[in-house]
Amino acid sequence: MSAMDIPLFPSDKTPQPKDAIRIEDLEITPYSDRFRIYVHVVVTAFQDRPNLLLVMHDEDDHIVSELNVIETMHYDMEFTMHIRNVDDPAGLYTLTVDLFYETKNPPQDRRIETFTVPDAE
Repeated sequence: MSAMDIPLFPSDKTPQPKDAIRIEDLEITPYSDRFRIYVHVVVTAFQDRPNLLLVMHDEDDHIVSELNVIETMHYDMEFTMHIRNVDDPAGLYTLTVDLFYETKNPPQDRRIETFTVPDAE
């Protein structure tokens, strides 16, 4: 099998045009150290590579982590985001994921999820 024969998408997912691309799934799980957050994002299989902006806020609406993904090649992505500038990460957080092409204002699709980082054991 040559590199040209390796599929980027499973055979049951037909790549879609730009206007059909959406965030299909978002999974957020704090790691046991509580300062790192596992993020799993699935978008519609695409023909044109989208951009993503992931921004994490604490309960006081301060940005504690941010990640820019420019023209991703993958529709199924996993990231580790780090909670920054806090002594104890325990608390409520919000992760906003924007999917966009030429402009992010407004984004083509947006997913907002809240999650909790537990107290230390």
